[in-house]
Amino acid sequence: MIPGNWTESAARALAAVEHDSRVPGPRELLWALVDQESRASEILASGGLDASTLAECLPRVDEEGASTTPGLDLVLQEAIRLSGLAGRVAEAGTEHLLWGLAQADETIGRVLADHDLQPESLAPMIEAAAGIETAPLETDEHLDPLPAPDTGTDTFRVMDASANRAREGLRVVEDIARFVLDDSHLTGLLKQLRHDLATALKPLDGGRFVAARDTTSDVGTTVTTEQEHQRGSLRDVLEANLGRVQESLRTLEELAKLKTTGPDTPSPASHFERARYDLYTLHKALATTLEAKRRLDGHHLYLLAGESSCQGGIGPAVRGAVAGGVGVVQLREKTLEDAALLDLARRVRRWTRDGGSLFVMNDRPDLAVLADADGVHVGQQELDVRSVRRIVGPNRLVGVSTHSIQQARQAVLDGADYLGVGPVFPSQTKSFDSYAGLEFVRAVAQEITLPWYAIGGISAENLAEVAEAGATRVAVGAAICAADDPEATARELCRELTRDPA
Repeated sequence: MIPGNWTESAARALAAVEHDSRVPGPRELLWALVDQESRASEILASGGLDASTLAECLPRVDEEGASTTPGLDLVLQEAIRLSGLAGRVAEAGTEHLLWGLAQADETIGRVLADHDLQPESLAPMIEAAAGIETAPLETDEHLDPLPAPDTGTDTFRVMDASANRAREGLRVVEDIARFVLDDSHLTGLLKQLRHDLATALKPLDGGRFVAARDTTSDVGTTVTTEQEHQRGSLRDVLEANLGRVQESLRTLEELAKLKTTGPDTPSPASHFERARYDLYTLHKALATTLEAKRRLDGHHLYLLAGESSCQGGIGPAVRGAVAGGVGVVQLREKTLEDAALLDLARRVRRWTRDGGSLFVMNDRPDLAVLADADGVHVGQQELDVRSVRRIVGPNRLVGVSTHSIQQARQAVLDGADYLGVGPVFPSQTKSFDSYAGLEFVRAVAQEITLPWYAIGGISAENLAEVAEAGATRVAVGAAICAADDPEATARELCRELTRDPA
C-alpha cells in the first residue's frame, strides 16, 4: 500500500482493510468506508448505498476472491491527486478515497454510477463534505454588463476620420504644388497619390465610413491649440498638412491590419504603407524645392571656371564675373593634383565670398567640405545625391547634371537642390556624344520648378533661344572665361536673362 497523508477517518479505513484482508483491494476499501461513520459513508448514504444495499450488488469477498494490491494503489494515487487539486495538500480524506474508487475500479464505478454517484456528481459532494464553498459569494459590488461585441463601428469611425484628414491634407499640399510652385511634376505625383488612396480605401469603405461617422459626439472637435489657428509661412502650412497626411496614413495602415484577406491577396495595410513611404519622398522633394528656390533666388547666371579655361587667369575671370552679376561659380578643374586643387578651391571660395556669390565644387564633395564651399555638383556617372549628402551634410547645395526628362524627375525625388539641364549646344568646356537640345529645356520648363540651369554651349548669341524655350537660369563657361572683359560679358548676360519678354 502506497504511503500518503491521510485524515484520521481515512487512516482508520485503510488500517481496517489492511488488518482484515489478506490481500487488501478496492472492494475491501469500499466496505470499510461503508462500515464506519465518515464523509464517504454520508455520501454513499445520500445515494442509497448502505451495508445491506451494497451486499446485494457487491458482496464481501473471501480471501480466495480478494482483489490485488496494485488495484488499491491506483485508488490511493487518485485520492491523493484529487486532494491536491482541491488544495488539501497535507491530508486526503475518506471522500477522496471514494473518488479514487469511482475512478480507478471499473466494477465499483458502475455500482456507484447506478446510484447517481458517478465522478462528475461526486466532485461537488466531495467539495461540500470537505467544507469547500462553491456557491458564488454575495457582494455589494455592482458590475456593469460587458459591452456589446464590437460590430466594427468604432474602427470604421476612426478610419473615416483618418481618411478625411488624409484626403484634405493631400488636397492642400497638391494645391501648393500646383498654384504656388507651378510644378507639374510634383502636382502629378500628388494627384496620383490621392487617387491611389481612394483606390485603397474603396474595398474597406463600401458606405461603412459615413454610416459610422458621428461628428456631433466627436470630443476632438472642441479640443484645439493656439498653433492650429495660425501659420507663420507657406512652408508652415505645407509642413502641417504633410504631417497630417502621414499620421493619417499610419492610422489607416494599422487599422487595416484588422481586416483579413486571402493568402494570395495583399493586405489593405500594405497599400497605406506604400502611400506613406511615397509621401515621405514627396515631402522631401517639396521641402527641398521651396528651400532651394529661396537660396537661389536671383541667382540666374552660373559660371563654370577652371584655370585652364580662363585665358586671362581664373582669378580675374571669377572676380570679374562675380562683379558682373554671376550668382554661382563652379570650380571645374580636372588636371590638378588634390593639394593644388584644394588650394585653388580655397582661393575661389575667398573671391566668391567677397563678391557675395555662391561657390560650388565639381565632382568632389570631400574638397567641397575642406574648402568650405556652398555646395557640390555631380554628374550622372558620379556619386548619387544620397552618398554626397553623407559627405557634405544637409545644408550644402547638391546639384545634379541631367540629360533627359526622366533623369530630371528622378533627381528631384532624390533630393537635389538644383539641376543642370543639357547639353543644349556643343561646348568648348566639355564634349558630348549627343545633345539633349532645346526640346529637353522645354520639357523641364513645363514640369519642374526646382531651380535648374540650362547648360552646354550657351553664349550671348544663342541665349535668346534658350530663354524662349523656358530657361530663366543658364550656366556658361567660355562665354565669360574666354571673354576680354568677363565683368561686362557677365553683366550683359544677366541683363538678357532678367529682361521682361516683349
